[in-house]
Amino acid sequence: MEILKVDNLTKIYGKGTTEVIALDHVSFSVEKGEFVAIVGPSGSGKSTLLHLIGGVDRPTSGKVFIDGKDIFDFDDDKLAIFRRRQVGLIYQFYNLIPILNVEENIALPLSLDNREVDQEKLDDLLQLLGLQNRRNHLPNELSGGQQQRTSIGRALITDPAIILADEPTGNLDSKASDEIVALLKKSNKELDQTILVITHNMEIAKVADRIIKIEDGRIVEEI
Repeated sequence: MEILKVDNLTKIYGKGTTEVIALDHVSFSVEKGEFVAIVGPSGSGKSTLLHLIGGVDRPTSGKVFIDGKDIFDFDDDKLAIFRRRQVGLIYQFYNLIPILNVEENIALPLSLDNREVDQEKLDDLLQLLGLQNRRNHLPNELSGGQQQRTSIGRALITDPAIILADEPTGNLDSKASDEIVALLKKSNKELDQTILVITHNMEIAKVADRIIKIEDGRIVEEI
């Protein structure tokens, strides 16, 4: 089952002599339960692609379908709601709320949606994340790896159609990076979670089902 379809996605910044083509008619699809890594040099358009797929930015042309829905048919308010419910976002710098503890940060998307937290599900997720003994800790009481695991929990809590991760190990040491790679793979296999990762970390690329290489805003190879 196709969970993501990217169709001729193009993003152009500026005009005339200042025009920059960040993405140039990019097309691909991702099946439910697939783990896909997108790799490429700095400035290749990887992060632009992720932001467009996540509905954080809008394209110059082209379409993105998530779970069969054209996300750019939504107005900004409806897109924000769809993104909160159907897209789990993981960033390099965690983006945790400093005054919320681990449990509260993980449950934040549900709280923003005025939805009840399933405590059993939250407990199971904390077990998966290895954060059972850190559930009441604030972000500044956690290691970098624990903070990133918390952000992964926040992405998983809504059972999104897809998780989008932008350099999720980019701010971590090698040991913590290995833990995050293992956790993403475990989430993919045990929860059947579809994951799309932008990364320079070839250890993530190695465990992915498929690698898409991008250069100068275009797909140049799929492995």
